Amino acid sequence: MSGLLALLDDVAAIAKVAASSVDDVAAMTVEAGTKTAGIVIDDAAVTPTYVQGFKAERELPIIWKITKGSFFNKLVVLLPLAMLMNAFAPWLVTPLLMLGGGYLCFEGAEKVVHAFAPHADAHVAADFAVGDPAQLEEARVKGAIKTDFILSAEIMTISLAAIPAATFWLEAATLAVVGIAITIVVYGSVALIVKMDDVGLWLARTGRTDAGRRFGRALVRGMPKFLKVLSVVGTAAMLWVGGSIILHGLEVTHLWATPYEAIHHWAEAVAANVGAGWQGFASWAVTAVADGVFGFVVGLLLIPIVTRVFGLFAKA
Repeated sequence: MSGLLALLDDVAAIAKVAASSVDDVAAMTVEAGTKTAGIVIDDAAVTPTYVQGFKAERELPIIWKITKGSFFNKLVVLLPLAMLMNAFAPWLVTPLLMLGGGYLCFEGAEKVVHAFAPHADAHVAADFAVGDPAQLEEARVKGAIKTDFILSAEIMTISLAAIPAATFWLEAATLAVVGIAITIVVYGSVALIVKMDDVGLWLARTGRTDAGRRFGRALVRGMPKFLKVLSVVGTAAMLWVGGSIILHGLEVTHLWATPYEAIHHWAEAVAANVGAGWQGFASWAVTAVADGVFGFVVGLLLIPIVTRVFGLFAKA
């Protein structure tokens, strides 16, 4: 009997440790997830473009293919690489973050430049060259998974940097949960977005009330505008996140701390001159705008460099 009680005590102790670990993973997941909000928004804004031009019945299967590719990117490729880097070369985290931040700045600035000076996109030209719908679908899925890999690498690196120091398995579990949760949120949202116009069309045709039919017609008319707004928000988020990553990296590595410190002082000065209860928002707004402007400038500087590098690779 005493042996059974001792066993039950051991089981209870293990359960407490497991429950504590689950709580730790949940708390660390939330903290890491909030750091990647900008990239998540952009990912959700970009992905719907990959199903444009296909029949409605192919939209969800295409999104599911991309989702499976995203899970593979995060859990099979990037998670082990991130944990190996964190264990044997933690000094690489900040440089890789800055490299990813530079990519985000480039992408955001390129989108802004494209909006004011439209130019031909290579992937669009490639689409026109593909005549078979099945081949076009395969090409779109591969392109989406490649884009997801870059964004996922940045998400996993940011998450790893945001996770407080813990045991190897706790950090690995947190990264896995972050990867799974973000993938579900992004591609679940994408599925809802791309099918919302179909829902609106169905309501407009079969709604039992005039209000329901009007709501359906409003959905059909409003989704293109919503996608444009989402694209703008995603671009701004890329510039903000990319700029903040580079600024923070420059400050941490002591390469050039002046911009980071100046923005911090500006935010404090503005927050000190606003009403009570608004200081936090004012400080965040000033920091976000300044980070975004810095990210845009960095992106503009990177456009000719990256374009020439990609051009050399294409010729090779």
